[in-house]
Parts: sequence; C-alpha cells; structure tokens
Amino acid sequence: MLNGLWLAFFVTAAVTGLLRWLVGGDAEVFAAMVASLFAMARLAVEVMVLLFGTLTLWLGVLKIAEKAGAVDLLARLLGPLFRRLMPEVPAGHPALGLITLNFAANGLGLDNAATPIGLKAMRALQELNPSPTTASNAQILFLVLNASSLTLLPVSIFMYRAQQGAPDPTLVFLPILLATTASTLVGLLSVAWMQRLRLWDPVVLAWLGGGAVLLGGFMAVLAGLSSVALASLSSLLGNLVLFLLWDALRRVPVYETFIEGAKDGFEVAKNLLPYLVAMLCAVGVLRASGALDVALDGLRWLVQALGLDGRFVDALPVALTKPFSGSAARALLIETMQTHGVDSFAAPVAATMQGSTETTFYVLAVYFGAVGIQRARHAVGCALLADLAGVVASIAVCYWFFA
Repeated sequence: MLNGLWLAFFVTAAVTGLLRWLVGGDAEVFAAMVASLFAMARLAVEVMVLLFGTLTLWLGVLKIAEKAGAVDLLARLLGPLFRRLMPEVPAGHPALGLITLNFAANGLGLDNAATPIGLKAMRALQELNPSPTTASNAQILFLVLNASSLTLLPVSIFMYRAQQGAPDPTLVFLPILLATTASTLVGLLSVAWMQRLRLWDPVVLAWLGGGAVLLGGFMAVLAGLSSVALASLSSLLGNLVLFLLWDALRRVPVYETFIEGAKDGFEVAKNLLPYLVAMLCAVGVLRASGALDVALDGLRWLVQALGLDGRFVDALPVALTKPFSGSAARALLIETMQTHGVDSFAAPVAATMQGSTETTFYVLAVYFGAVGIQRARHAVGCALLADLAGVVASIAVCYWFFA
C-alpha cells in the first residue's frame, strides 16, 4: 500500500509537470520540482534535529507515567466495560487485561507500549477464535477501537507544532479531544450495530450514558465561550494535563525512568528520518508540480459551489492520506504548517485530523496479519466510518474554536 502511494505521488507530479510544460508553456516546472526535492530533504533534517530533543523528552515523560501506574489505573477502570462488550471472551481471560492495557496506553499516547500489547491481545483473542482465518466479533471490536484513535494526550501533535514554531503548541488539545471522542463513539456504535451488542447492559449504559452526559455538559459550557476564550481554555487544559502528569509521578524514580524512556525516544527519532525524508520529498514534488494545488482548488470550488466555507480544504490531504500511511500524513501535516503557517486556519484543522484518525489499513494489516486473519468481515467498513467521523468532527470543532 505504502509503495503504491509513494510511487503515485511521483507519477502524478511527473504527469502534471509534463502537462504544464507542453500545454502551459511553463519551462521552469521541472527545475522547481528538483529544487523542491532538495528543499524538502533539508527540511526533513531540520525537523529531525528538533525532534530528537522533543521526542526524547516526551517519551521519557511518558515512560514515567507508565511506571507511575497511569496505564494500570485506566486498565482497572475500563476492565468491566470490555467484559460486557466482548461477551464471547470468558471472564478473567488474559485477553481482557491486555485489551484494556492497550486501550489505556493508546489513550495516553504510549504508542511504543500499545503496539506490542495490542499484538499480544490479538493473539490471545485468536486462541478463542473458532475460525482461524476469519475475524471474530471480539477481534473486530478490538481493531476498530484501535483504529478509532482515542487519544487523551496527543503529545506527538504538540511536538510537531512546537517544532514548527507555534507560540502555544497545546492550542489544539480540546479540538483533538472532542474529535477523537466522536471518532471512537462512532466506531463503537457501528460495531455494536453490526454485532447486535447489548448496549443496554447497566455497566455499558453507565459508561456510555455517563460519558455522554459529561461530554454534553462540557460542550454546553464551551458553547457559551467566545473563540478567544475557547482557544485559551484549550491551551490551559493542555498544559494542566501535563502539569498534573508531572505532579502524580513524584513516587517514581524519575531520573532512571526518564533516561529509559528517553533512550527509546532517541531510537524512535533516529528511525523516523528515512521515512520523513521519503514522504516530505514526495509531497514537495507533488506541490511543486502543481498537482496538489489543482486537486485542492477543485475540492475548494466544489465546496464553495455548495455554499460552504472552503478554508478547511487545505487540510484535507492529511485526512485523505492518514488511513493509508501515518508517515505520509505526518509529512503533509508538516508541509501544511510550513506552507500556510503553523497557526493558520488550515494548520490546526490538519493537526486535529491527524490526532483524531488512524492509519486504518496499516492497523488492519499488522493486527490481522499477525494472527493470519484473511477475512476481515465488517472491520474495514466500521474503521473507515470512525475515520470519517473524526474528519467531520475535526472540521466542525475547528470552525467552532478557530474560525
């Protein structure tokens, strides 16, 4: 999938450049494309220089959160809910604990911890699967919840905004929280509809009803605030979460734990560079050829023809690419911030989309491929519906906060 996407970027750029040269008489287009290659390669290295520090810092902090028991606490809170949503999994089965830990780790942004835990959970669920090549109901629900990308602490988004010079990197905290909640809720409800899950179970109702009441009350409070006050509140809450995280960790050997996580952060940052160079160069060539602008102008014309505001269109490349490739979406997010400005309207929308959607096809390939699942049943449709909900919610919330 990623090979085809990367090649498609270059082929589309080459065809568009050729048309601009032969039809439009633009003899400089290929020189601009070559210059863009070198400019994007240089930008990738500049991004990585700062990412080494920020990623090392945050993975060190999150390792402390993990050792402090934040993940275990969430696991204990979520355990009763998952027992009801996956009735075919026996009570006390190891899969339930692993699923809860995975969900909690994802919510805290501990991707490095979440993925291996998630693979162990999928293997544990496979032991209960009566048809080894067909996804079970529990496996589908688990995968869709992963693909819905519930994120309570979007550290990576803060990191990219800080790297691009945002005065307040945590400004998008509340928009991402609201959009990712919508994505996860739609994913859960779509699976529940397909599997006829008993959502009227008292425990499930308590979780969903309580969450709906809290979210509804929170949004009612937000509705009375101006856009300036909303932005200020989002920044305040984002920084407050980080402060409380630090304050809760005083009983942990913070220095040793931080160094352990920081080493992981250094390794992650080092391994990101080739992917970032590859994708930034592909996106840069696509924009320099004019292909990306043509596509966006067409979408903008269509949106405006429907009588809608078209400013969000500049963020759509992130949404369209994210289900296929996280690295491509990350490159497009950085490129959007570079092109339009880190606090332009398009940049927060793109950041919110990045934080509330998931690399759905990658997740499908990794999690189902790890246990030999060949028939995904309704997993793909439900996961993509959750992604769509995240995109629509991102646009709506960002108009509410930043328009």
